[in-house]
Amino acid sequence: MHISVKILGTKSPQRYAVRRAVLAAWNELLHEHPGLELDILELKELLEIQRYTQVFVYPSLVVNEQLVCVGRFPSKDDILGWFQQALQKEA
Repeated sequence: MHISVKILGTKSPQRYAVRRAVLAAWNELLHEHPGLELDILELKELLEIQRYTQVFVYPSLVVNEQLVCVGRFPSKDDILGWFQQALQKEA
């Protein structure tokens, strides 16, 4: 199984903070589902971000091409829940 994540944001420190939360959630999920694959892509150009949202000031998050978080820093638990939802849709 595979999960694709896109971190949207124009500011590098914001993308970094979201990436850390994504990786923390991922590490927790791997204990329950070994063998999962994760792809992380950071979108920082306005035109790339506009394909998903009009919010540029704060970060947003896309999981398996679904916009799940807009304009805020998601918690590890939020991200873990979105990962679990994505896995249920694939099953």
